[in-house]
Amino acid sequence: MKAACINIRRLTSADAAAYRDVRLAGLRDSPEAFGSTFDRENTQPLTWFCDRLSNSAVFGASNSTALLGVAGLAIRQSEKERHKGLLWGMYVRPDARKAGVGRQLVEAVIEHARAHVEVIQLSVVSDNEPARRLYASLGFAEYGLEKDSLKQNGHYYDEILMALYLRLDLDQPRDRQNSVSSISCRDSPSA
Repeated sequence: MKAACINIRRLTSADAAAYRDVRLAGLRDSPEAFGSTFDRENTQPLTWFCDRLSNSAVFGASNSTALLGVAGLAIRQSEKERHKGLLWGMYVRPDARKAGVGRQLVEAVIEHARAHVEVIQLSVVSDNEPARRLYASLGFAEYGLEKDSLKQNGHYYDEILMALYLRLDLDQPRDRQNSVSSISCRDSPSA
């Protein structure tokens, strides 16, 4: 499979059935990589997957016949966290791996995120070296480790926390003031 033959686009509610199939395949084939479980999501109606596609930006990679992988971006809703996005649900079918599909999906999420957030965060199971290398190659930096983050069948999984800062002004002080707000009361014309 060649990366040039892959189409990346934002999924819509019309894609819910194909999205459901890929999502469930990921939960079944790589259960340690997700916070959710196959049993939980397999019981959900198709409308639940439609809602998920409506409430997040979910991108899909497809060839002429099938959806090969997905990755989503959720924007935090709290007033103080709206500047942050979460890359979630990244999965590529095994037969489409090592063809650049994952890279294209993450690049699509990054491009979409640039207009909406200042930082993209993600977590990845610590022993998933291929995913960690992919994220690092796209500029994500590790900033923490969550020990025993996930537990499945009595086994604990640590997660590496990673972030990609999209702001161009990171070299500037975070508390910088613009010229208008730096005028003191004594300097203002009405003083």
